[in-house]
Amino acid sequence: MGSLENKTVIVTGASRGIGRALALDLAGRGATLVINARSADLLGEIAKECTAKGRRCTAVAGDASDAIVAAKLVEEARETDGPHGFVHAAGVLFPGPHLWELSEERFDAVFAASVKAGWQLARQAVPDMRGKAGAFAVFFGSGAAELVQPGIAAYCAAKAAEEHMARQLAAEAPDVAVIVYRPGVVETSMQRQAREAEGGAAEEVRQVFWDIKERGELITPEESAAFLARILDADPSRYHGKTIRAG
Repeated sequence: MGSLENKTVIVTGASRGIGRALALDLAGRGATLVINARSADLLGEIAKECTAKGRRCTAVAGDASDAIVAAKLVEEARETDGPHGFVHAAGVLFPGPHLWELSEERFDAVFAASVKAGWQLARQAVPDMRGKAGAFAVFFGSGAAELVQPGIAAYCAAKAAEEHMARQLAAEAPDVAVIVYRPGVVETSMQRQAREAEGGAAEEVRQVFWDIKERGELITPEESAAFLARILDADPSRYHGKTIRAG
């Protein structure tokens, strides 16, 4: 029996990509799930797949940067004595425009998805998780946090902020395993968006991401999810305050 058996885990960004693959993997390892994404239809499908693995899975559609939605995630997790952990896998990119070309709406959306939603989860869930054996809080980071790449400036800045926020949380909540997970270069809808970027810096963005694909460096969402799931199912406390990379 792994450490995830009968624990309740919140997963954001669960409707597609790595978040979806992770939810299914965790369900297969015995975790009870509360999953979140904006798309209610896609989320409902994933919930059915997780439930088919014999685990309870509750879908809460909405924007996790909204305090009401974040509180609902934790409220649902409490129904099964959770939350015991959360994985913040949600994020948006909007590739292509120079920083000055990006609309305020999209700039705010990038930071809301990575930073504010992560903060809302910590704000709502960490007080409940403190004192629970094996509790963890995972924030999806990115090599973009250290990258200077025209066309994805807001995303790079948001990931840097999210990673540093996680490090601050690790210092403030030493009894919760706070981990930054860099999932690798994964073939997701976000990668495909980058290869089809439009805007002032689009050509450079497209070239960078097409080169990654042509060099065969992409891994699948399932591979990245399995790497993280194995860590969470073993002893996440070993990685408290650390940044870990898929592979």
